[in-house]
This record gives sequence, structure tokens and C-alpha cells, in this order.
Amino acid sequence: MNQEIPLNNPTNRYQDSYGPQAPVVPVKDWIIALIISAIPIVNIVMWFIWAFGGNTNPNKQSFFKAYLLLLAIVVVIYAVVFVIILVTIGTAGLNSGVFDSI
Repeated sequence: MNQEIPLNNPTNRYQDSYGPQAPVVPVKDWIIALIISAIPIVNIVMWFIWAFGGNTNPNKQSFFKAYLLLLAIVVVIYAVVFVIILVTIGTAGLNSGVFDSI
């Protein structure tokens, strides 16, 4: 027997299963955050405050935690590439005989 469950049936509680949700961050707050992010040194301090401060909207907190994580990954990749380039240049210099007279 084919029974259809109406959408307004109290047993259909998909939305309630998510629990309490944080309020949406207004566009004005995102614009302020982007403007502050353009100021050198202040931006890094504010990223940490927004990521780990207790008084920040959870959506904004998650965004800046992810942003700092990606920033850390990029810095590590740049450092590894920089070391590889330095080692390559140093090895090429040692093999070329430039330092033989020293």
C-alpha cells in the first residue's frame, strides 16, 4: 500500500534536527572585515581575534580559522620552495668552481 506523508506532518522534522543556528553575518560586517583585512599588521591581529575570540559570530569564526589555516599552509609551501631554491643555487655555486679560490 502506497502511503504519502504530508509535508506539514509533525513527524517530518528535518529542520529541527540541525539544532540552534547562528545568526547570519550581515553584508555590512563582511565589508568591514574586508576593509580591516586590507590594513597591514592590523589585519593579522584581527584575524586571530575573529578566529579565536569568544564574542564573534560562529560563521565568522569558522571563516577566519579556515583563512588562517590556508595562510599557514601557503607560508609553509613558500618556505619549502625558498629552501629548495637556496640549496639549488648553493649547490650550483659549489659545483661551478666559484668558491675554489676561497
